[in-house]
Amino acid sequence: MAESVTIARPYAEAVFQLADSGGTLKQWSETLERAAAIAANPDMLQAMGTPEITAEQLYGLFAALAGEALFAESQNLVRVLIENRRLAALPEIRDLFEALKNEREGTVEAQIASAFPLDGDALAGLVADLEKRFKRKIQPVVSVDPGLIGGVSIQVGDEVIDGSVRGKLASMAVALKS
Repeated sequence: MAESVTIARPYAEAVFQLADSGGTLKQWSETLERAAAIAANPDMLQAMGTPEITAEQLYGLFAALAGEALFAESQNLVRVLIENRRLAALPEIRDLFEALKNEREGTVEAQIASAFPLDGDALAGLVADLEKRFKRKIQPVVSVDPGLIGGVSIQVGDEVIDGSVRGKLASMAVALKS
């Protein structure tokens, strides 16, 4: 994992600087999201590892799958990644780019796991509370985990807030063993 971050970081930083100076952060974010999904596809990974496929053929396949998502500058990025045999690093490049973008915008991502689906009002209230606590704009990424039994578990950066029934039961078990 550390190796992929080391490989991806210079690309992500270069793309971020280009997007930030050009005012195209949102466009790049959307393009990198699409490109990362294509690069992570098992069939595309197989094509990347096939020595009989030339760089131009691989680019043609990638561009056909991406469609209009690729604009001129992003086409250049894909070509450079193919030439340097780094196309598989696109998901990591996207993640690092998003982290830089969120830092610039004062936004932090919150991983919210809930035992049951959250309705719009409950999610909005939770996000508002988190924004007050962290004094930053919160971008929620919500998932459903029935194993939590009830409640929610939230991760914002390095901090974890476990309000799940499973977490409370685990805490009680530790307290009883002590």
